[in-house]
Amino acid sequence: MASFFDAPLADIDAALAEDPDWMLPHLMRAGFLLTLTEPALLGDALAALRRAQALAGHATERESMHLAAVQACAAGDWQAACAGWQRILDRHPRDLYALQWAHLFDFYRGDSAQLLARPARVLPEWDRADPLRPYLLGMHAFGLEECGVYDQAEAVGRQAVVGPAKVPWATHAVAHVMEMQGRFSDGQQWLRERQADWAEGNGFANHHWWHLALFHLEALDVAGALALYDDRLSSGHAAITLNRLDGAALLWRVHLLGFDVGRRWLDAGTGWDLSPAPAGASVFNDLHALLVLIGQQRMAQAGALVAAVQRSVRSGSASELATARDVGLPLLQGMLAFGHGDFVQALRLVAPLRAQLHRVGGSHAQRDLVAQTLLAASARAGNAELFEALMDERRNKSATPLTEHWLSSFPR
Repeated sequence: MASFFDAPLADIDAALAEDPDWMLPHLMRAGFLLTLTEPALLGDALAALRRAQALAGHATERESMHLAAVQACAAGDWQAACAGWQRILDRHPRDLYALQWAHLFDFYRGDSAQLLARPARVLPEWDRADPLRPYLLGMHAFGLEECGVYDQAEAVGRQAVVGPAKVPWATHAVAHVMEMQGRFSDGQQWLRERQADWAEGNGFANHHWWHLALFHLEALDVAGALALYDDRLSSGHAAITLNRLDGAALLWRVHLLGFDVGRRWLDAGTGWDLSPAPAGASVFNDLHALLVLIGQQRMAQAGALVAAVQRSVRSGSASELATARDVGLPLLQGMLAFGHGDFVQALRLVAPLRAQLHRVGGSHAQRDLVAQTLLAASARAGNAELFEALMDERRNKSATPLTEHWLSSFPR
């Protein structure tokens, strides 16, 4: 589970074979499946959760706390789930399940502060010789990066991969640092050098290939980026929705730059249920499904997706429903307006969301897709004031060929 090499399901089955009355393996299955944010797997997660509940009479206090947290997660209240896992960590700081699940759902909620705070709080309780400690360092490195502590993030990420453990979350954290600093050559070199740590047999491989494609795109090597889509990010390499997001995001970035992606939009939707996820599941996933529909020019279906999300957020109080209502829905409406060519309306809806955009989840690098959409919309709407403000932010972070391309995109 911690390394993303293979899935832990066979190990969970082996544990249950040894002790059929043990509740925790059922919770492990449910929690793992929920971390994938895959609507098609929700039924399996709920079934595992029901089996766990049936064995709750045998549970220890800590296992009962895990049950409450996973129940909240399955109900779509990710904030309450993270709070439950934190209560476990306060008593048991070496509980890797509680830490990793909280870390992943902090990521899905865009909570940068907790991405850093949770690993940092428990790190002193872990012996330096513990074979699982490198995975904790990977989480710490990513939290540091998302909080903008780039030098320390890179140092901790590099420390995590010094030994024999393969720690894709750490190689990923260092790649994020290089992306945020515009170090596209360093990023390509880093990922190629560490390729054995993440590329083969790893559930996180697609995301690393996406980062490599972003480094090509930052160098304005569009052909290289699209070649990586064809070889590594196309539908044939996507087992679940999380894998598909990266391909869709890459194609949208290339599309914004004015380059033709050919028939790749059709490929991006192959095998993907582009209908909206269940209420409270993941507006971040809905956003990427919407981009594919717009890319395919299926505007009626794109409008239906946004309308379905609008209906789903009219009731309920779970934290993710509130995020979808307050941030996700206007974001989807603005992206749909962009797809219709109404750039003024897109700016009106999306620009005010910038300070709250983290709530839809993902990383700074992933949410840069929205920033680049605002750049394209402001250029096409002739909004020089917003365009210049956005470009000033971008130039402060990096001066890359991609940045220079954006600078030249405003009609003078």
